Amino acid sequence: MTRTLTSGVFPAMVTPFDADGSIDHDQLAADARRLADAGVDGLVPVGSTGESATLTHDEHIDVIETVVDAVDVPVIAGAGSNATHEAVSLSRRAADAGADALLLISPYYNRPEPAGMEAHYRRIADEVDIPQIIYNVPGRTGRNIAVETAVSLAEHENIVGYKAASGDLGRIGEVAERTRDEAFDVLSGDDAMTLPTMAAGGTGVISVAANVEPERVVEMVERARDDEYAAARDVHHELGPLFRALFAETNPVPVKHALELRGHGTATFRDPLSPASEETIDRLESVLAEL
Repeated sequence: MTRTLTSGVFPAMVTPFDADGSIDHDQLAADARRLADAGVDGLVPVGSTGESATLTHDEHIDVIETVVDAVDVPVIAGAGSNATHEAVSLSRRAADAGADALLLISPYYNRPEPAGMEAHYRRIADEVDIPQIIYNVPGRTGRNIAVETAVSLAEHENIVGYKAASGDLGRIGEVAERTRDEAFDVLSGDDAMTLPTMAAGGTGVISVAANVEPERVVEMVERARDDEYAAARDVHHELGPLFRALFAETNPVPVKHALELRGHGTATFRDPLSPASEETIDRLESVLAEL
């Protein structure tokens, strides 16, 4: 499989906070270095897992700059919005901050029809000259990116990938099939769907679990890249309990607790997110003890 900016393992990073709710940039940089040293292909700060919805735009850019300064691997920065002009502005600032590429969630809450969805992405791609990944996560946005829209957008030179988090393997496979002649990659946005997505033509994952077990997620994806699917499946099954535990409550609540249990920062959140239940924390402790 040809390696590109959008193939491999890209941890969707958490944003660590101090007790007063300010960003813990020291822990953020330490997390970035730990993950890069584990062999990931790049990092994704300020996405959904990074609690971007609760950051100011200035904080958003500060996080990107901290990660860019900490590592030498590609940084794919979240820069989406449900207001096109705001997404353009934030994308420009992320590019100026040193991001190598952008991850652009589809417009949430206002739920545009396909014509509006495509116009949104085309305007960003036309106005910001940096590689961009469109992000389909209807569970958070209330709207799927239509397959036809994704296929059309793949023709744009700045739109290089599609993060698939719909849970619909048929839809994901069709996007991969119909864009296979374009410079366009399909990445899983759901750890449990990484292996089937790669079997359907995907190139890797933007991963929550890789925050906790980066080496094993890398091993799984590398095996699949090499068409060693039996070995990749073994790792997938080993990681299955972790995949499920990390989504027992709203992401990124469980993964922040898992990182705290592993000694990587504290499980502190911005409102309206709250700490996990004791049941979820006990489950995480049990799963981590078995890995």
